[in-house]
Amino acid sequence: MNLKKVLTYVAVAFVIFYLFTQPANAAGAVRNLFGGISTGAERLSAFFTSLFSG
Repeated sequence: MNLKKVLTYVAVAFVIFYLFTQPANAAGAVRNLFGGISTGAERLSAFFTSLFSG
C-alpha cells in the first residue's frame, strides 16, 4: 500500500470519528468552511466587477 492511500484512509477515519464524537463541533467546522468559501467568492466577484466596470 502506498503512503498516499494510507494517509487518505487515516484522514477519512479521523473525519468519521470526529463526526460521531463531536457532531456539533463538526457542524460548526463545516459551516465555517462554507462561510469562508462564500466570502472568498463574494470578494472575487466584487474584484472582477470593479475591474471591468471602471
